[in-house]
Amino acid sequence: MSGRPVALALVLFLGACGGSPPRPVDGARPAAGPLTPPAGAARKPAVTQKRGGGYYKDDGPGDDIPDNLDDIPDAQPRSEPLHRFANKPYVVLGKSYVPDTSLKPFQQRGIASWYGKKFHGQKTSIGEPYDMFSMTAAHPTLAIPSYVRVTNVSSGKSVVVRVTDRGPFHADRIIDLSYAAAHRLGYINNGSTPVEVEAVFPDDATTLTYAQVKPPAATLKSAPPVAERDEIELLAAALAVSETPLAAPTPLVRKGIFLQLGAFSNVDNAESLRSHLSRELDWLSEGIQVNAGGGIHRVQLGPYATRADAEKVAEKIHLALGYKPGIVTR
Repeated sequence: MSGRPVALALVLFLGACGGSPPRPVDGARPAAGPLTPPAGAARKPAVTQKRGGGYYKDDGPGDDIPDNLDDIPDAQPRSEPLHRFANKPYVVLGKSYVPDTSLKPFQQRGIASWYGKKFHGQKTSIGEPYDMFSMTAAHPTLAIPSYVRVTNVSSGKSVVVRVTDRGPFHADRIIDLSYAAAHRLGYINNGSTPVEVEAVFPDDATTLTYAQVKPPAATLKSAPPVAERDEIELLAAALAVSETPLAAPTPLVRKGIFLQLGAFSNVDNAESLRSHLSRELDWLSEGIQVNAGGGIHRVQLGPYATRADAEKVAEKIHLALGYKPGIVTR
């Protein structure tokens, strides 16, 4: 009789071990829904990553990833019109950006990061859903869409990706790659790596521009076209520190003191920035909102009770990203 309780306890213990879920790594939570790998791809359990590496809170590779990520082909450069709105000037954290409006030679060295499940399925600046298992990238100023070869400086590995989104907006990073592209370059665990970025062109698209941009009048090479200067000056003015209302608010817009994180003429770019900064600034207790007025979509944080409260958060953002947002009152 004395052996039966012992045997029963052993069975319960083994059953509990077999049914325990894996612990999330690096503070990541399970994805809100299943991710969709490429058709026909085998699946394997989520990878184990180094503590403090890889990804931000709530981001990461997901619970299951394709088993054949190394077989996902590079993006194939092809002729396609540039996006009508994603290539307009904009301002993020006080810094003005004037994206390319044509395909031209480009080379850059710096740090690449990557983004994963938190953005999987969300709309990018080009209007397409982000697919972490495709070969894509986000860049602050390259024409959308365009193609670049990204080479891991440490290993010499390279991939060709299609630029479909804006970002990263971090002082020490130049490009954000998809999970699949970062895997191919071998820096998933590290989260970032030094890279070289070089433009790649379709054979028949060396002079491709989008139809909405008219050839500018002759100007100095260092100066952007007049229309672009006017628009970027308008956006920069919207970010200036002010004690007066920016625009007549709608009944649903709260009044108060806000931090202005960005200003865009394109709502998709504004929403994309909100998603990216939600990842970068996951410690924020306030929600990031997009407020439209006067043809500009402003990405803002607040409201704050006092200007001193707003200044404290602005300084924390400056320490985290290297850029400091402006303070506005409405």
